[in-house]
Amino acid sequence: MNDQERRKELAHFLRTRRERMSPEAAGLPGGSRRRTPGLRREELAVLAGIGVTWYTGLEQGRAITVSPQVLESLARVLDLNAVERNHLFLLARQQQPADPYPFTSAVSPVLQHILESMGTSPAYVTNPRWDLLAWNKAMVRVYQTDFGALPLRERNILRLMFTHPLRCMFLANWEKDAQGLLALFRASTERYVGEPWLKALVADLELASPQFRAWWTRHALQAGHTEKKELHHPLVGRLVLQPATFQVTDAPDLRMTIYMPLAEANTARKLAQLMEPMEVQTIL
Repeated sequence: MNDQERRKELAHFLRTRRERMSPEAAGLPGGSRRRTPGLRREELAVLAGIGVTWYTGLEQGRAITVSPQVLESLARVLDLNAVERNHLFLLARQQQPADPYPFTSAVSPVLQHILESMGTSPAYVTNPRWDLLAWNKAMVRVYQTDFGALPLRERNILRLMFTHPLRCMFLANWEKDAQGLLALFRASTERYVGEPWLKALVADLELASPQFRAWWTRHALQAGHTEKKELHHPLVGRLVLQPATFQVTDAPDLRMTIYMPLAEANTARKLAQLMEPMEVQTIL
């Protein structure tokens, strides 16, 4: 990981969280003459028990060694949740570095068989770059997309969400789901800050999607899939699914995501209908 890029990311993260923190929440008077949102650097430094000049240098991306005690103090004052605290420690180089690149680029026949064994539940496998490496027939039927026909470069979950023509067609609340996905991506790639592949992917998406460009600067983080997904399918109507992601033990850089049907909207029955031969599928 490039030190300069890591320090830049750390500085940006600290700044966004400081600006998010209201003076009132920190026990300070709010006032009406503040020119910037959130806490001032001076206020944060005092609350955290650190020097103003030292903290300012940290927010400016300077090469400063940060102790675990100081990080804990910053996490406390900034009211960071568990995901954000881990992100802070990681950017400050208090944890192990990223796994070596390149990532796994193909799955074993056994893993592909497991995907197909999910039956009517859409399932897929990705690497840390979120490249779509494998998927089952249910994924193809639900999203009405032949993923194998896409160029390799386009077989990426983030690219599909922000640039694919069908990106808004299925999701009932595309903006909410896209922002959640972006927060998941940022949290899952925090070890790779400064890597050329990550910088290139972000740059491409910033050019291709105004929404990505606006939301990426928020530095939002999310630990995992926590909310159900609602789809409006052109053949069977409303689908309600609960995503869950699992690490592949035999290939630790791979993740399998499964979308399980919930009881709402007869989702299981509709998924079964989608798996029937195409000629007998009808629009409800």
